[in-house]
Amino acid sequence: MIFVVSFLIFLMLVGAIAASIFRDLISAVITAALVSLIASILFYFLQAPDVAMAEAAIGAALTAAIFIIAIRRTKRYEE
Repeated sequence: MIFVVSFLIFLMLVGAIAASIFRDLISAVITAALVSLIASILFYFLQAPDVAMAEAAIGAALTAAIFIIAIRRTKRYEE
């Protein structure tokens, strides 16, 4: 169990660093959503399923959707 949690924390760190390095905004938002999804899995392993569901719904899904819609509606400078 400790190895799984350690691996998930390592994935979160790698994802957070990757999200800050990416130049494409959509890629950064998707990576940040994956970090949030891993955080919800960790909350589930910590036996907090209500917090895990809230993190998955709001942190991973809703926030990512709002950011992607906002990025799509604005002019992107990378193009």
